[in-house]
Amino acid sequence: MNRRNFFSGAATAVAAASVSRVAMAALPEPAMQTSADTAAPLHPPTGRPYHPVVTLNGWTAPWRMNAGVKEFHLVAEPVVREVAPGFMVNMWGYNGQSPGPTIEVVEGDRVRIFVTNRLPEHTTIHWHGQRLPNGMDGVGGLNQPAIPAGKTFVYEFVARRPGTFMYHPHADEMVQMAMGMMGLWITHPKAAHPQIAKVQRDYAFLLNAFDVEPGSMTPKVNTMLDHNIWCWNSRVFPAISPLVARLGERVRIRVGNLTMTNHPIHIHGHEFEVTGTDGGPVPKSARWPEVTTDVAVGQMRQIELMADEPGDWALHCHKSHHTMGAMGHSVPTMIGVDHRGLVGKIQKIVPDYMVMGERGMADMGAMEMPLPDNTFPMMTGTGPFGPLEMGGMFTTFKVRANQSAGDYRDPGDFPQPPGTQAHEWTGAAMAGGTLGRRPAGGGPPGWPERVGLARARRARRQASWCAQCTHPDISEGAGGGGCPGSNGA
Repeated sequence: MNRRNFFSGAATAVAAASVSRVAMAALPEPAMQTSADTAAPLHPPTGRPYHPVVTLNGWTAPWRMNAGVKEFHLVAEPVVREVAPGFMVNMWGYNGQSPGPTIEVVEGDRVRIFVTNRLPEHTTIHWHGQRLPNGMDGVGGLNQPAIPAGKTFVYEFVARRPGTFMYHPHADEMVQMAMGMMGLWITHPKAAHPQIAKVQRDYAFLLNAFDVEPGSMTPKVNTMLDHNIWCWNSRVFPAISPLVARLGERVRIRVGNLTMTNHPIHIHGHEFEVTGTDGGPVPKSARWPEVTTDVAVGQMRQIELMADEPGDWALHCHKSHHTMGAMGHSVPTMIGVDHRGLVGKIQKIVPDYMVMGERGMADMGAMEMPLPDNTFPMMTGTGPFGPLEMGGMFTTFKVRANQSAGDYRDPGDFPQPPGTQAHEWTGAAMAGGTLGRRPAGGGPPGWPERVGLARARRARRQASWCAQCTHPDISEGAGGGGCPGSNGA
């Protein structure tokens, strides 16, 4: 992290007359971030103590104490975000990154936020979910004039209640949010709270999405739903950091949704409770155990769980297209299509043509096909047992007995204890299989004829697949046990 002062002694436009001339005499330096890695939690060097959050692939903004007021400086500006290694996207954000830095304060803190606009158009900031004076709510034209390009406005209010909140523009909102302008705001309780438990790990991230055509760098801002880059904090798997915990720790995960659709967030191997929303803590009497919670557009959800099962557990959106990379949504389904005699003819015209999709898309996870520059693959990621065939809104929750308290480093792959992992069956095969087994009682009329037709269809399908198998690593000749259409599959 480095710092630079953009506006030393610059003239400043003020959003509220209640801000004193003394406070405006000198702006705090805006802290800038150049890395997309997950930063260590920022323990408060000044002000009241609290247990800090870890922002997934993000960071917390430092502040300056000025006569008891906690001061921050946000710079709205164009940025280039590393969404995944080798995949860069032109975005608009704050202080060098998208999302902008997480703001952490304590209930009752008086907060002053300077906002410098380095965008090519005007902007504002809306403090999503906050109780504050109407003139500080950040809706351009309604509560305040928009912040012109090159100007600095200041917002000032008291953080009245604890919870998980967001900030984002309320000026040219469709464009500015589609370009990545957003950030998290965490207000910690000032004292022990009956509805807020102490946790050992506190994670936070935003859900955002972009439509970036293969080979390009700038999102298509007019896209409403058909996005192809589904992100957590403007990162996609496998570039999203894992969430790490020590066995037996209580973990809080805060999720905010600023996409254009809902996201059912699902965790493997554990149950959780929704303990808070952007409306505040959920009373204990209103909670129940879950493994999936739906986060609607504009909502925050705060979940808590006990990390009591060691392992590498998947944590992801349960909409399957949201755990993939860029794809053509209008590609026809090719499963079961008979390609016999067609491939050779096409290859005379298009030499690099290959059969794809006739037996599903799993092959895409292992292929390394040439892609246009700056293009994220549809399926990617490799684990200790092969391709994960994932992308987008997916990461892992890693629980270890030997993870030190406060250690957020990736512990590596989980060593599966002997006898606890699924494996190939090498015992006796089931006699006769299941196809054609006559049901108890003789079966319905025409049963033998239906079985014969099913067997014939299966034979034709296998012949079609095997004749067109183009993957030598799984063909009979390579000793791989036969292609997926053979009896050896």
